[in-house]
Amino acid sequence: MSHAAVGAPGTPRRYLHSLWLLSARDLKVRYATSWLGYLWSVLDPLVMGAIYWFVFTQVFQRGVGEQPYIVFLVLALLPWVWFNSSVSDFTRAFRRDARLMRSTSIPRSIWVNRIVLSKGIEFLCSIPVLALFILFNLDQMTVSWSLLWFPVAILMQTLLLIGIGMLVAPLCVLYADLERTTALILRALFYASPVIYSVSDLPDPFNTIGAFNPLSGIFTLYRVGFFPEQWQTAPVVISAVMTIVIFGLGLWVFRSLERSVLKEL
Repeated sequence: MSHAAVGAPGTPRRYLHSLWLLSARDLKVRYATSWLGYLWSVLDPLVMGAIYWFVFTQVFQRGVGEQPYIVFLVLALLPWVWFNSSVSDFTRAFRRDARLMRSTSIPRSIWVNRIVLSKGIEFLCSIPVLALFILFNLDQMTVSWSLLWFPVAILMQTLLLIGIGMLVAPLCVLYADLERTTALILRALFYASPVIYSVSDLPDPFNTIGAFNPLSGIFTLYRVGFFPEQWQTAPVVISAVMTIVIFGLGLWVFRSLERSVLKEL
């Protein structure tokens, strides 16, 4: 975060209050004119999940994942939607509110963190739908104490997104072509991430390469409470290390480019 976030007394409280107000405003604007409201936060991943479930269980013989496949799929699909929608919004985070960003004294990192928070709230609101899938398929699953890794996955994904946001948001202001480039990368990253499959489903050497995708370990932590055999130490450790590195790199890049971004806006 910027140096202002650590400065005068009361600043952290003001920052958190402003962060909450901006995130709440984003959610209100998003759903103000929508009849379905909350359902939109789960409808997209549910439609995607239904398509992939149908393709891999009804059209083709499923050779990846675990049974019940729909639960295995949704456990990674919901956090993927959080990741994908956040990174997409990072590319426009500063230009969308350029005037407000220039006129306020609130640390500029809030324009990244508000996206992570609002999209994270949408993710949390989708968990009851995941719970319904689990309840309907409970007889085919084993729920273990490894479920405690689920909130750890949420924390890791939050830190990862903040780090990526601090990288993407300022760079997209300085280099406009990065917005379209990011969209292309996200499309490829969906298939390069263990959403419709697990890292263990990949043959050598792709399973080793796949472990260096920070989402691999995070999705493993989301799933391991219901599919204990999905636990793999290497992807989880690598994801933790990469999350910390990306978070630190993002803060450094953001602080380095903040003045240049304000001039460009």
